[in-house]
Amino acid sequence: MVLIAHRAPTPDAASEDGEVAFRLSEHTDQPRRSRRRQRSVDRLRFGLFLAAGLIGLSALSALPIAEDFIIPTLEVLSIVDDEPDEAEVASTASEDDGAEAVAVENQFDSGVWVDPQMVGVAPPGSVTGILTFRGSPTRTFYGSGPVPLRPEIAWRYPETGGLCRQSTVGADTRAWCGLGWTGQPALFERDDKLWAVFGALDGAVHFLDARSGETLFPRFQTDDIIKGSVTIDPDGFPIVYTGSRDNFYRAIAFDGEEPRELWRLDAREAGPIQWNNDWDGSGLVLDDYLFVGGENSRIHIAKLNRTYDDDGRVQVDPDLVFTAPGWDSDLLDAVGENVSIENSVAISGDTLYFANSGGLVQGWDISSLRDGVDPERVFRYWVGDDVDASLVIDDEGMLYVAAEFERNTARARELGQLLKLDPSRSGEDALIWSVQEQQGLSTGIWGTPALHEDTIVFGSEGGRLRAVDRFTGESLWEIGLGTHLWQSPVIVDGALLMGNCSGILRAYDVRDARSQPGELWALPLDEGCIEATPAVWDGAVVIGTRSGSVYGIRDAEG
Repeated sequence: MVLIAHRAPTPDAASEDGEVAFRLSEHTDQPRRSRRRQRSVDRLRFGLFLAAGLIGLSALSALPIAEDFIIPTLEVLSIVDDEPDEAEVASTASEDDGAEAVAVENQFDSGVWVDPQMVGVAPPGSVTGILTFRGSPTRTFYGSGPVPLRPEIAWRYPETGGLCRQSTVGADTRAWCGLGWTGQPALFERDDKLWAVFGALDGAVHFLDARSGETLFPRFQTDDIIKGSVTIDPDGFPIVYTGSRDNFYRAIAFDGEEPRELWRLDAREAGPIQWNNDWDGSGLVLDDYLFVGGENSRIHIAKLNRTYDDDGRVQVDPDLVFTAPGWDSDLLDAVGENVSIENSVAISGDTLYFANSGGLVQGWDISSLRDGVDPERVFRYWVGDDVDASLVIDDEGMLYVAAEFERNTARARELGQLLKLDPSRSGEDALIWSVQEQQGLSTGIWGTPALHEDTIVFGSEGGRLRAVDRFTGESLWEIGLGTHLWQSPVIVDGALLMGNCSGILRAYDVRDARSQPGELWALPLDEGCIEATPAVWDGAVVIGTRSGSVYGIRDAEG
């Protein structure tokens, strides 16, 4: 099917500079648009750290391609304007060449919350690593390589037993074990070690050495399970931010000899609320403000007021400067009271974005927040069903929205489960394209899609890993993995990591993002379902399963 996009994509700057090679091998057969966009990302990444332009990396041998893959059969909906012709692309290709890195470097100086070009790169800050779910405010930074090519299990935590506890929802009490959805560990460098910090279904926050599995700091115990991904303070304060099903979102210090609770936000502190008291979202910390949504169905913004006391211990004195319902009366009329915010908020420019379990996607203007002006809602779009996956934002400010298919609403049947939205447009004009992903009730998409070059990669409840063109929604490739896929795809150095409910973590070669990927390796972990998202940093991979265990993975020695 030939598709037409709502609006012409803005071309990235072209350059005569040499290509930056992938760490695994040089990529020479990308489409022109992908190569141009990859150069833009490369300039941005290295521009933050190097004063002398691009460094070409040596190419290694090409990787083997597996043969047993499914032919893509994706139906795409929607239709509007023409894409630019070659002359239009050529006329705009050099206008903003080299500007992205400067814009990111000066983002707070200019007053903007998040530079829209800060996509696919680590955000500014004094801490190096994966510090929040999907790594950045646009939820598009997946880690830093190398990715192991001959992976082996370096450690298992705990060595015996599992990370388990009982938890109750309504009248249902049962054991929860390991790391669940979204469950991505934070990996960051501190005191010459690579730390792995994560919340687990035993209700505790754990602090490990990502390379050895050794405990670096005592765990912090909450009173119920932790499902979401923690956030590490990006400005060097030794603070981890996390929510628990025990009703509280916390700031926890990891200085001194044991963890200290600095502050807790009660899910019932502001009302009215809907649904329950859990906190699945991974908060964003920007310029001393915390942004987080809760399953109480409200959005929260707190001024943290971080500092140190006379003994050098970190302190916070938060002020909840803004909170608002994540629903409106039209949504309640359409779907009822199950409108919790389970995804992690995203920010691009001066707009805060999130969605809820009622399928309401919204953007709030936070441009004057620092001046004491309350945010105002500036974008609203209803997709018809539950959106637990975090919104993904590209360098043009477009939103990629993944929805479940549970309610069987006419709206969800019409629109599909993967949508691209233009938040500068209102009403139905915001829809650029949409993709159907429904195989009966309780299907659709739970994991957050990955933005990789000119593609969107996602896994489905039906067990299919697939990619579409991000400009048109055209189906590119598909792989069947047999079980539901709740993990969010992680793509680093052209390798895509994806686990399933057989307890196997796989890597695929996606250096050519548009071609059917070959399998690089498959590593059995245990018999537990992999619902949590892995974290990758400097040769280390940390991932948990529902069996109760967390694993460290490295390249085999020798």
